[in-house]
Amino acid sequence: MFYCNSLTPDQAWKRASVAGDVGESAMQRSRKFPLHLVPSFLVICVVSLGGRCVAQEVDVPSGRGSGSVIAPTGWVELIAPIQKRVDLKLYGFYIGEVEAPSAQVDVTVRATKFLTITPSYLYYSIPASGLTELANISRGFTRRYYEQQFRIDGTVMFSVHKFEISERNMYVGRFLPTYFLGRSLPAKEINRYRNRIAVAHPLAVKGRIWKPFVSYEAFYDQGSGWTKNRVWTGVTVPHEKHVSFQPSYMWEGTKGIKDLNYIMFGLIFSTK
Repeated sequence: MFYCNSLTPDQAWKRASVAGDVGESAMQRSRKFPLHLVPSFLVICVVSLGGRCVAQEVDVPSGRGSGSVIAPTGWVELIAPIQKRVDLKLYGFYIGEVEAPSAQVDVTVRATKFLTITPSYLYYSIPASGLTELANISRGFTRRYYEQQFRIDGTVMFSVHKFEISERNMYVGRFLPTYFLGRSLPAKEINRYRNRIAVAHPLAVKGRIWKPFVSYEAFYDQGSGWTKNRVWTGVTVPHEKHVSFQPSYMWEGTKGIKDLNYIMFGLIFSTK
């Protein structure tokens, strides 16, 4: 995923849906540092060019957030064909520095030679300690953050002199928790648009095809504008017939929180 850091303006944070933690002090803190409704994860959205796609998302508070965080991240992907043109993909992610787990389910449909359509579902959470680390504040958060996302995207892929170029346009429906005086309220829905451009190039190494890649992704949130950017690079390396691994690095920038530097390692299993 690459969670190219998305830049979230202060206005976006002020419109975030979390009113605060428990009690009066929580309400005061929420006014200053509401959870950003945009985070695309501080993570979970890693997608590799060869059709591999992993997600990682993390929502953050809208406060100071100066500086950066190095976040070791591990993920696993399982690919299982359902029909000739349809694959089921299951993902699991864990961001160590902020202790944020996530899970994603994709159904990838190859509509044409150049177009793939993918509906998906993502769930992730961040503990209070992770929110405090990202916001860089002395008085920490007291409540874990949860988010669910229903997404659908269309990806166009083509090749130019062995360079594999893809553009993905994704619509995201985000369901965000809200609280008032310590009580849970109905989840608030907010829409997000994501655009990612990626380039990969296959390389023959000792009889195997390695695939280095690089991508850039921008995030646009309803009511907030362009809020986040991600830059991601890595290489997909086949290990066995049905197993590949993918070391990668991702930078993500979002206004209101610290920059995230993801050092990622993924395992990809396929039953094809």
